[in-house]
Amino acid sequence: MLFVPGTRPDWAAKAVAAGADAVIMDLEDAVRAADKASARGAVAAVVAEQADASDGAALLVRINDLSSWAAADDVRAVVRAGLSGVVLPKVSGPADVAVAARLLDWAEAEAGLPAGSVALVPLLETASGLRSAYEVAAESRRVACLGALSARDGDIERALGFRWSAEGTETLALRSRVLLDARAAGVPNPVTGLWTDIADLGGLRRFAEQNRALGYDGMMAIHPTHVPVINEVFSPDAATLDRDRRLLAALDASGEGAVVFEGVMIDEAMAATARDRLRRYGGGG
Repeated sequence: MLFVPGTRPDWAAKAVAAGADAVIMDLEDAVRAADKASARGAVAAVVAEQADASDGAALLVRINDLSSWAAADDVRAVVRAGLSGVVLPKVSGPADVAVAARLLDWAEAEAGLPAGSVALVPLLETASGLRSAYEVAAESRRVACLGALSARDGDIERALGFRWSAEGTETLALRSRVLLDARAAGVPNPVTGLWTDIADLGGLRRFAEQNRALGYDGMMAIHPTHVPVINEVFSPDAATLDRDRRLLAALDASGEGAVVFEGVMIDEAMAATARDRLRRYGGGG
């Protein structure tokens, strides 16, 4: 999920070309107060254009936080055909999600969209938001993505007071707990981030691999050069998918509930994992 400043609508196409699965047009932190209104109009135009696009990338908009009318103005401007979701910043608890979901109800009705068609992505950028991650995730069926963000010098570092390191040891427990909350609440796409050092692709890869090992499905990113690395880390390679096919074939051929496969004992639990991975990544199963 690649962020694009709302003041640079021309970058949206570049984000798609970089291979991002989703583009997040940012009306919050990436836009100065004086530019908010003009950025809102520019982003609304991008959304309108997306209604006729066929590139397959999802388009989301990060609105302003709920501390002012700006958030409502943002929602009303951008909720139209072509919008996949709204990213809600600085969530402090489930009540924020309830308010945002109600705003989306009204905006969808006004725009003539089917109810519930716009997803919601709450950003856990406060201590109270992180503490109530499960409740935030479970508050609305609209919640499509959730995860712990731990960018250097970002909102979370300031809120919690930790000292950021490239190894991420200081946020490992945090990211693990939020992932558990997201999975338990049934959030379909647990995502995390961010890696802000644009040139350090090696550090990005290590951080992405750590998040993938924890169980996250993807990451948010701030630069197009980061997208190929993230995609590679979070996508299974051909060897993994080929092993899944062999595993399923071996279990089917055995006629048993459990069998030794390439020196490892497997059963229906392993088969279910293989089938899920093949189905998700286009390998059949």
